[in-house]
Amino acid sequence: MTRRQRGAAAIGLACAMAMFAGVPATAHAATAGGSPAGAGDPYFPLAGNQGYDVAHYDLDLDFTPATHVLNGQATISAEAKKDLTRFNLDYSGPAISRITVDGRDATYSQDGQELTVVPAKRLKSGHDFTVKVWYGGVPVTIDDPTLGIYGWIYTDDGAVGLNEPDGARNWYPVNDDIGDKATYTFRITTPNGVNALANGEQQGPPCVNGDRTTVTWNERKPMSSYLSMVAIGKFDVTNGRIGNLANVTAVDPTSDGDGAVLQSTTAEAIAWEQQKFGRYPFDSAGGIVDKSGVEYALETQGRPVYDGMPDTDTIVHENAHQWFGDAVTPKTWRDIWLNEGFATYVEWMWDEEHGGPTAQSVFDKYYAKPAGDKFWKLKTGDPGRDEIFSGSAVYYRGAMTLHQLRTTMGDRDFFTLLRTWTEKYRYRNVETKDLLDLAQSISHKNLKPLFDAWLYTEGKPAIP
Repeated sequence: MTRRQRGAAAIGLACAMAMFAGVPATAHAATAGGSPAGAGDPYFPLAGNQGYDVAHYDLDLDFTPATHVLNGQATISAEAKKDLTRFNLDYSGPAISRITVDGRDATYSQDGQELTVVPAKRLKSGHDFTVKVWYGGVPVTIDDPTLGIYGWIYTDDGAVGLNEPDGARNWYPVNDDIGDKATYTFRITTPNGVNALANGEQQGPPCVNGDRTTVTWNERKPMSSYLSMVAIGKFDVTNGRIGNLANVTAVDPTSDGDGAVLQSTTAEAIAWEQQKFGRYPFDSAGGIVDKSGVEYALETQGRPVYDGMPDTDTIVHENAHQWFGDAVTPKTWRDIWLNEGFATYVEWMWDEEHGGPTAQSVFDKYYAKPAGDKFWKLKTGDPGRDEIFSGSAVYYRGAMTLHQLRTTMGDRDFFTLLRTWTEKYRYRNVETKDLLDLAQSISHKNLKPLFDAWLYTEGKPAIP
């Protein structure tokens, strides 16, 4: 994230939106117990659930910009990790009308973001099961006093879903555990003439049924829920290539700037990053410019979203996240520096090789801040829930940590580390100890004091 401030028969089925009409309601039943709510994240203790593992989300979304009404059917394919008489989903979106588990009506209750589902029959450990949730209404955008605006966000001509850190629950039921990656299908229906984009690749041409159009997108690579995205509105869409990789960019026509520059700069940045970090981890790339008013850019998987036309460093940053954050993802939000410190340092590396300041000179500029400056107050490796987007502790000091690691290891070992890190842990979740262990195995040096000083100690670290 970059924050500036705080077949015909098949197509016929895809177009059939009768699922949103005449859905029978089921009784709401308050439940307690079962698999505990929350997956154990220290910053977001209610997010996620460890009683099951999601393999795939199939999201049918029908949205009308003029009324802001979102009707949805979420189909969740999962495996029980323990015997379950009830389980929790994260959800704070429009009203639910029905839930089924394996085709049988389930009872359910809500308490804040916790949606407790009681299936008609106990789910045995190891059992694959399917949950379907029907819902509809007007989502209320999340506006957190410290984390900002996220979730389902309205624009002048549509909406965009931006979820970091826990906003997916705002527009679909989800196991919002950063460690529970899944594949996705998005089937989005809008009024004719409105574009709809999402993660992954478009499946076939749009399907028109009367005055509505349905488009389907598939994300076939595992994705954490905070990286899922839809963008609905008027866009100028460009389809290009980066070698064999599709490059899909879309620009709100009311935005300032040139969409051709977004397309070409994205291609240039990704080609350079592939040389540094190995093959691009997803099946398509690109970017979306939408005037959402959030004042940040977000590394949504395969296709970052920008609030206004981005500069080159922002494009480099958000696409660096495709390796650092999207493909290789922290196990908990405490390790957010593994996302933002890396992406920020990639900016420094880019500038160093493209006529800008050296990484060392940028490091020196920040290191010159006095020891008593608030810049040094937070712990980079554990900044706290309200500071996960802190520019000083997470972004800049995260990048400084990597620069110190580079100078200590030497360039050969450091760049070996980057490529090995992105390959060894691709599509997996990691913690800082994994990086330390890998760096030590490559360099044959004791790097724990460096990590302790730069990540887990308040104050200005000394440079040996």
